[in-house]
Amino acid sequence: MYRYTPSEVDRERAHHQAVIQGADDLDVKRIGNLGELAFECFCREYLPVEMWDWMNEQAIRRCNEESFSAYDFEVFGYEVDVKTSRDVSAFLPRKLLDNDPDDDIIAMAWHRDDEDALMLLGWTRVDTLKSKVEADEGYASDNPSQLDHLTARPMNELIDLGPNTAHMNQRPTDPFEPGDRVVKSDGSSRSPGVVVEVLPPEKDGDVHGTAFEGEAVNVAYAEPMNAGPGAWRDYHPAELASYCDDQDIKLYTYKHTNIEHAEHPFVVGDRVIKTDHDDPDPAVVVERDGGKVEVAYEGGFGGEVPESGLADYCEENDVKLYGYEAEELEPV
Repeated sequence: MYRYTPSEVDRERAHHQAVIQGADDLDVKRIGNLGELAFECFCREYLPVEMWDWMNEQAIRRCNEESFSAYDFEVFGYEVDVKTSRDVSAFLPRKLLDNDPDDDIIAMAWHRDDEDALMLLGWTRVDTLKSKVEADEGYASDNPSQLDHLTARPMNELIDLGPNTAHMNQRPTDPFEPGDRVVKSDGSSRSPGVVVEVLPPEKDGDVHGTAFEGEAVNVAYAEPMNAGPGAWRDYHPAELASYCDDQDIKLYTYKHTNIEHAEHPFVVGDRVIKTDHDDPDPAVVVERDGGKVEVAYEGGFGGEVPESGLADYCEENDVKLYGYEAEELEPV
């Protein structure tokens, strides 16, 4: 058995995808998504990536509706469905068979009440379930046992269905998460970008039509995000990929070794204060060019600060700008 501990991003994506899917029972759909994430983690750890495929990977990563598929994964050519439940009776052979008679394999995941951990209990072939149910019905007694047999094989035995492989360990190694502010490692960035999604390591990266080997990170920039209909800073970082996808905001793909965390992460639209003022007034970043930041104090707008087009607005309305070094500022 294996314990899976979902990250905050995983939990938020599992929930938000259930909302976008329009699930009748959000709890059931969210928990089902977490079960798929747990099984994906097992596959990534132990199975060669060329031999398994997750049907809902992009839907959960971008919190979009799933395209219809009768099963969750394909592993070594077998159709695998992941069943997740707090109630262990959901894994009884008859219940599993009634719910999924057409898949090849069913993987079973149990979850804690607060969904902070899941246990991958094991897996079984559907043909085995059919034989088990037929045998139980044929030998049913008037005085049934208090022990119910759960037809489950150890998770590691799933590896034996494919070719002999060593411990694969294909987990992402890059240090970035959605919401991180990043700049190019060569120092050429005029303004930080915002990480919206970290692609699975087996996905081929592509920059200007040129493929590269290595883990890819998709980054968006503040100006197009500011022009969207929502206040993207109020979104959970896990939902940024969904926001950008919905609004057709252009994403830029970088090899993870070519970017680094921004020391001064201010982007256009951020609220900041000047650190050496005794009673600092909030200001808004209007322009950023490397280490130089131009801001306008909120009082200079005479009302509500526009969400986008700040530079044009300030020029057209004679809003005074002040230039500072990035290290002189800190976020509100």
